[in-house]
Order: sequence, then C-alpha cells, then structure tokens
Amino acid sequence: MAAKLDYHWHLRKSMADRGMFSTTDLMAPLKERGITLSSSQVYRLVVERPERLSLKILMALLDILDCTMDDLIEPIATAAAAKKPKKAAAGRASVTEGVGGLRPRRAQISGVDR
Repeated sequence: MAAKLDYHWHLRKSMADRGMFSTTDLMAPLKERGITLSSSQVYRLVVERPERLSLKILMALLDILDCTMDDLIEPIATAAAAKKPKKAAAGRASVTEGVGGLRPRRAQISGVDR
C-alpha cells in the first residue's frame, strides 16, 4: 500500500498555549496585519481543519502565535486503499492485450474480378 499524506491542524492548541481561548481573540491581531476575516471565518479556521489556506494568513498566524509551521501543522502518513485495476469496457480488448486487440481488421472483398 502507498502512503497518503495527511495532517493534523493544531491552531486551537497553539492559541491555548498562549492564553487565547476564544476564537475572536485572533480577529484584532489579524486585522493589525491587514487581514480582515469575519467571526465565522475565524471560528472555522480555529475549529475545523482548513483544506485551503492562504500563505498570508498562515504567516500572520505564525507571527501572532510566535510559533513555527511545525507547531501548527503536523504531517501524518495514512494508509491509502490499494487501487483496483480498471476493467476493460465490454467488447473491447483488455489492457493486458495491448494495442493489437484494438486494430481494425482488413476488409475482405469477395465476388469482384480483378
């Protein structure tokens, strides 16, 4: 099985380590750094694991919390499900037969004098 990369998001823990227990505690420091987010956006950033995050926001969080990326993002390897080989469409040659099974057959002309 191949390893699939994943990560744990530790923003809430990093905030708690610095005495920040409310998600709104981040709003003012972010605004000081030119980042304006709504309270619901900050809440989702803290509580949920972000799938996309701008580098500007990431750098601001690192600056506000005086931490490194290793403190916020913990990479982990998870076992990925083995990929099944694709089945050939009905009436077509399988992948193992190669291109030869897909070539057209030569036309047979009968009843014509040459």
